[in-house]
Amino acid sequence: MLDYFGLEADLGEEERLLVASAREFVDGEVEDVGQHWIDGTFPTELIPKMGEMGFYAPNLDGYGLPNVSEKAYGLLMQELEACDSGLRSMASVQGALVMYPIHAFGSDEQKEEWLPKLGTGEAVGCFGLTEPEHGSNPSAMETRAEREGDEYVLNGSKTWITNSPIADVAVVWAKDHSEDGDPVRGFLVETDRDGVTTNEIDDKLSLRASVTGEISLQNVRIPKENRLPGVEGMKGPLSCLTQARFGIAWGAVGAARDCFETAREYATEREQFGKPIGGFQLQQEKLAEMATQITLAQLLAHRLADLKERGEMRPQHVSMAKRNNVRMAREQSRVAREMLGGNGITTDYSPMRHLTNMETVYTYEGTHDIHTLILGEDLTGIPAYE
Repeated sequence: MLDYFGLEADLGEEERLLVASAREFVDGEVEDVGQHWIDGTFPTELIPKMGEMGFYAPNLDGYGLPNVSEKAYGLLMQELEACDSGLRSMASVQGALVMYPIHAFGSDEQKEEWLPKLGTGEAVGCFGLTEPEHGSNPSAMETRAEREGDEYVLNGSKTWITNSPIADVAVVWAKDHSEDGDPVRGFLVETDRDGVTTNEIDDKLSLRASVTGEISLQNVRIPKENRLPGVEGMKGPLSCLTQARFGIAWGAVGAARDCFETAREYATEREQFGKPIGGFQLQQEKLAEMATQITLAQLLAHRLADLKERGEMRPQHVSMAKRNNVRMAREQSRVAREMLGGNGITTDYSPMRHLTNMETVYTYEGTHDIHTLILGEDLTGIPAYE
């Protein structure tokens, strides 16, 4: 595996073990992810197996969770996305977008009820923020919650929600119209409640080995105890996205690395004009540039993890890493596909699949352009989107 600067040599024992177990899991348990991509399905039989491996929110503590280092968590996301973005998305949503807000903002009762089940994969969660008319500007959300006695009544719709069709619980963000100023609040909504529907979004041309759907809330009644008590305002959902984007910055490196390894192997075996195509200058230049860009992204991800461990990581740091690393993976997967020639458009090789997946990763969890503006504001002090 590409590790040009020997970064893995500095890993601790815990981190090495997690990398090894993740690679072993992908090699031994994930069967023909290319076919799942073709069929537009997610291998749901892996959900409890990933739970057994401790892949859901392993960087959190308590409730049977492993409490590994932030770097170990990032390395796990890297290995899962080297297989497919759908696999990393499953773990990322379950851990960073569902378990994290419950762990950080939930009541003791909520934590005790949900974290063990989500951690083992007995239950599946999803994160309801994006709406049909509000993507990059989630603060304009229209989903509303109103207090009626000991209950809240929720109305609204969410879309582009990973896992929603197979989820047992949704972390839904809504404006609480029972309070002055209509603050944004988080609510735990069991998907089997009356008025909840979670239709699947079909005909995707990207991230096909992942289950994506909607959440429709029509006069859904939940007990007041289902509100997350520990946060109000956009700080809640945005802090969750920071956790998830951290994992994406690592995951994109895994996808790019897999593309590189596939292209390098192909270049040393495929012969044209009497020698392997890797012996031609044009192909060597491509491999050299791919290796350089992937290595730069690796260095950025490792530094980001160090800052997170020290409590010095800012959301803007994550924006830079997510923006750079996903763009890098998007570009280098295209180069790898190009090196494979006509063979590269089949599912026998991974780069085309990674390339299409990166079109989604480039857009979700903050588009490339939005992260650009976040950095622009941080650098100039002038918000461009207000």
